[in-house]
Amino acid sequence: MADASSSTAPPPEAAPVQPEGTYSLEQLKEHNTRESLWMLLHDKVYDITAFMDEHPGGDEVLIEEAGRDATEAFEDVGHSDEAREMLPKMLLGDFYGEKKSKSKKSLSSTGGSTSSSGFPIWVVPVALLAAFLAWRVFLA
Repeated sequence: MADASSSTAPPPEAAPVQPEGTYSLEQLKEHNTRESLWMLLHDKVYDITAFMDEHPGGDEVLIEEAGRDATEAFEDVGHSDEAREMLPKMLLGDFYGEKKSKSKKSLSSTGGSTSSSGFPIWVVPVALLAAFLAWRVFLA
């Protein structure tokens, strides 16, 4: 009689082990308050809690990006070299795992940008141009 422990079922696959000194998205998400504020910038995790009061842009912008990948927001602002030199003092470690991306602007089937209501944004400047040209024609 065959023993149940000697069955030929494949062994369960082990989940990948997170390397020591790295931080996952789940860990990052737990630190999104004024008391503990972490950010992900260029695949590195930073604890910026102590810097909030010194941030020239105010703490609101930091809190808005807390607990997630803030790389795009950081680069969009165009931080100075001095600001970048401050980062190593706040570094916790490397990021491990998959990042969830923010939702992108929706595109219509013609490739033009649309607003959240689905209205094509390009219509407004075209309408203004048409109104200006009509005004010029009727006054000429």
